[in-house]
Amino acid sequence: MELKSYQDVMKHLRGQNRSAHLLLGNGFSMAYDTKIFSYNALHNFLDNLDNELLSKLFDIVNTKNFELVLQQLDNFCELIDAFGSDSVLKFKVQEASETLKVSLIHAIEELHPEHVFKIPQEKSLACAKFLNQFLSNGGEIFTTNYDVLLYWVLMRNEIPNAIDGFGRDVESAGEFVPEDEIELSELRWGRNKERQNIHYLHGALPLFDTGVEIVKEEYDSENFIMENIRKRLLNKEYPVIVTAGNSTQKLEHIMHNRYLTNCYERLCNIEGSLIVFGFGFGEYDEHIIDAINIASKHKRDKEFKEKLWSIYIGINSPRSQKHIEQISKKFMCKVNVFDAKTAPVWGNST
Repeated sequence: MELKSYQDVMKHLRGQNRSAHLLLGNGFSMAYDTKIFSYNALHNFLDNLDNELLSKLFDIVNTKNFELVLQQLDNFCELIDAFGSDSVLKFKVQEASETLKVSLIHAIEELHPEHVFKIPQEKSLACAKFLNQFLSNGGEIFTTNYDVLLYWVLMRNEIPNAIDGFGRDVESAGEFVPEDEIELSELRWGRNKERQNIHYLHGALPLFDTGVEIVKEEYDSENFIMENIRKRLLNKEYPVIVTAGNSTQKLEHIMHNRYLTNCYERLCNIEGSLIVFGFGFGEYDEHIIDAINIASKHKRDKEFKEKLWSIYIGINSPRSQKHIEQISKKFMCKVNVFDAKTAPVWGNST
């Protein structure tokens, strides 16, 4: 595959007058700060929790990839069922899995920058400019990241056409209620979902399911958003985050949450081309490939013009390029690669 630059890719798409969408993976956050957002950082945090069971699990599987550990635990449960072993053992394994998921959420929250102003202004502006290339031209942004970086950049720079689907409902109003006394609800998902163009495919730290509504945590007059998220966690309220092991389990989680389902279905219906940055299409990402293929499903129908025609995947090493070339046949649309280092995501590209 020819390794293009990001600039050449965007110039080509503009020349074809084709819609361009963006899919972000953990590489988006790692490009900001590898020390915070890498698997190694999460593993080191979990390793320092002084949880003997979790430490043993990571040592036995010999990996820093929490998804693999979760998958192994699920496999063990299936083996227990197959051999009819003691239900007490199965309960312990399931408890270990839940402990890891909860610990993961706490790890992300603890490692996360405290507030939006921790991001240098020049990096925030550069990232906003990068994102707006898509939003200002009718594109949509999808991310599998749990963190608040994307949310912070969009809000701090007040990008007017960035719509995440959340809004407020009027709680108390009437004919004789003065406008300044009207009470508004917390940020609820649904009011703006038809115009939504920001999609958290695997959930995110600020999103919570109340059982009735999907709500978004926000700043208030006293606390930054991470402080409010921390209060919820201390109250044993956990954000909408997909922490399953394999791709099938991730999709099952997605399909049992109406917000996540909507985000996934929007990915299944994009048209034009998809730019991918920081997402490696690993063995636990088959559900994302499936969504891309659904969007490309009319590939052989010459009369059908509204579909996903091509995907451009950012790679950062010969190894990652080789991986993409090996899995390229899994995609129903044309697969291209570009040098991720040339994309000015947080500032000047190389």
